[in-house]
Amino acid sequence: MSDYKKYDSYLEKNLVQSLSELSTYVAQPSISAQNLGLKECAQLVKDMLEKRGFNTEVMVTDGAPVVYGERKGKGDKTLLIYNHYDVQPPEPLELWESPPFEPEIRAGKMYGRGVSDDKSHLTARLFAIDSILSTEGELPCNIKFIIEGEEETSSEHLHEFISNNLDKLKSDACIWEFGGVDHRDIPMQYLGLRGICYVELEVESLGTDVHSGLGGSILPNAAWRLTWALNSLKGVDEHILIPGFYDEVVPPSARDRELMDELPDFADEYKKRYGASRFIKGLTGGTELKIEEVFTPTCTICGLTSGYQGVGQKTVQPASASAKVDFRLVPNQKPDDILKKLRAHLDEQGFDDVKIHYWGGEPAARTDPDDPFIKIVVDTSTEVYGKPMEITPMIGGSGPNYPFVHDLGLPVATMGHGYPDTKAHAPNENIRIDLYLQHAKHMARVILNFTK
Repeated sequence: MSDYKKYDSYLEKNLVQSLSELSTYVAQPSISAQNLGLKECAQLVKDMLEKRGFNTEVMVTDGAPVVYGERKGKGDKTLLIYNHYDVQPPEPLELWESPPFEPEIRAGKMYGRGVSDDKSHLTARLFAIDSILSTEGELPCNIKFIIEGEEETSSEHLHEFISNNLDKLKSDACIWEFGGVDHRDIPMQYLGLRGICYVELEVESLGTDVHSGLGGSILPNAAWRLTWALNSLKGVDEHILIPGFYDEVVPPSARDRELMDELPDFADEYKKRYGASRFIKGLTGGTELKIEEVFTPTCTICGLTSGYQGVGQKTVQPASASAKVDFRLVPNQKPDDILKKLRAHLDEQGFDDVKIHYWGGEPAARTDPDDPFIKIVVDTSTEVYGKPMEITPMIGGSGPNYPFVHDLGLPVATMGHGYPDTKAHAPNENIRIDLYLQHAKHMARVILNFTK
């Protein structure tokens, strides 16, 4: 008989109640990009923590408030849990099968904006705490929560918040906001996140759009100007041409390669999922594809805007053009350094008229795969999922884990109930309820083993 049967039994019997709490949470809009509903949602989060006996504060920042909660336990060790309450905009609304802020359960899934990213991760963790409190009456360790409202807009004020509250946030380990299973339903441990530097490049060549027959031969074209500037950033071989861009890059270690070797080859799965016929740089699969995916920095054009883009033709020479570009960074690159090098490169290439709008960024950060806390999270997953958790040294996405790793000095572990078709950031965002329950069971085990 499992030592955790009484906790599992509680979670199974009270699942509907937890899903009801999640439904109320999802129904509260909290769109950071539009500054919509953030204060109201922060208060809702505060209420949920206080319901579990946490001493809670809604702390003011120069942006959205941060909700902080703390409850003492029997042991001296402290577990910090990071989540965020803000969500992405729900548009395009016409593609939703049910209203995004009216959560609905269909065929074993709950649908709604933010249900996966990240609201259900918080309620599942609170649910795990409920199972321990209802059984033991107290926690085995101290638990702190930090729940922010700007993660979907680059967590602009989080680093400063952490720097200003190092003593308050002092802990021994951290559970990150997300996690989940892959397409095989195997739980994954992601030990690091790449950094990011997100910019918008803008050119204004004229005071107004001009008839292309009049201006095409004698006036500057903003769209061409921007195209030439973008062309200077990366070669056809995918090598980034900004001088010094790769200077700080730290290559993967032998341990990184060992972990990557142990992971399955996702080449065919990626091609199927994304409708791709090939990979760039001559990559075909295997460990080299896995290494390239996360340990090589990128320069990605995320969007282009200029001139007429409607149906049919319009002979116009655009006065302005813009492009959104993100640079995914690897250890030890820093966004402020990349920003300076980008400006210097454009100026050197004669593009001093190209404006750079910096939309935010953060450095990469990683946790040691052999840290004892990672072992706790990995070892306690097997009984819940029926399969051992697989370890990935770093993933291609980005997040604000740098201050947790470097300022607070914490090992950061991922765990959760995401899955490949969760549709985070897209219409019909959803969670699988079976994975929600499994995450709560796993979370309870991590808390119970943390002080052992």
